[in-house]
Formats: sequence, structure tokens, C-alpha cells
Amino acid sequence: MQKIIPCLWFDGQAEEAAHFYVSLLPDSRIDSVNLSPADYPNGKAGDVLTVDFTLGGTQYVALNGGPEFKFTEAVSFQIPCADQVEVDQLWAKLTDGGEEIACGWVKDRYGLSWQIFPRRLTELLTDPDRQRAKRAMEAMMTMVKIDLAAIESAASGE
Repeated sequence: MQKIIPCLWFDGQAEEAAHFYVSLLPDSRIDSVNLSPADYPNGKAGDVLTVDFTLGGTQYVALNGGPEFKFTEAVSFQIPCADQVEVDQLWAKLTDGGEEIACGWVKDRYGLSWQIFPRRLTELLTDPDRQRAKRAMEAMMTMVKIDLAAIESAASGE
């Protein structure tokens, strides 16, 4: 069992959100749906209280806590992708009902922020050739969804 398990707070959509999230990545599944044994401030006995799920091999809990708290960009999930195809696929799923932000950031339909980028981007941004890294960074800063080919071209000075 992992030592720290992030808990995501929802306003009645915990089960729906967990099912959506596990559809995104391999090694993901719903582990349990837990019903409340008693009435609570934002629900009744028998309502879904929490959903334990695994996303990309990491355990999470989705909690139906109520309307008091919302997600902010202060916390986001990064998904380093193998290639542009994976970036495009995840981007399409997460922006369906969500919102494109900038530089590979997207908010999903529940308001949770994600950073979707190809692993190669990190290599380009940390290139020992600082001018090459600078050109890659400057190109990335003009983008909403990351376009690896355009960043590679910019890094190469094309």
C-alpha cells in the first residue's frame, strides 16, 4: 500500500469522475465504491461517500464532500506522454467538457488541472545548450496544447 493517498473532493460526482479518470490511462481501475453508513451534511445513508481508485498505478480516493471546496490550479496532475499521439489522445479526452488553458495545461470537466506534455519536452527544456533550451521554452510559451514537432524545430533554430 502506498504511504500517501491523495483525496479528491467532489460535489456529488466522485463515482462519475473516478470512472472517467480510470478510462484515461493503463493500469487504472475502480477499487471500491463505498456507501455512507449514515446521513452526513451533504448526503444520506446509502449515498456514495468515497470511491477508491487506481490511476496509472497510483491510488486515489474520490470523496463526495459537497459544494464547499473547488479545485484550483495550485494542484495539478502531470502526465508525461511517450509521444505526440498520446498527448493528442489525452488532450481530447480531458478537454471534452473541460477547458484548454496554456502551455500543456487543461482543466477537466470537474475543474481538476492537468499538465499533458511529451517526455521529450523536459529533455529540451533542460538541454545543456542553454540557447537551445531557451528557444524550446519560448516556443512552448506560445502554445496551448504542446506541439512537440514545433518545439523541436524551434530548439534547433529552424
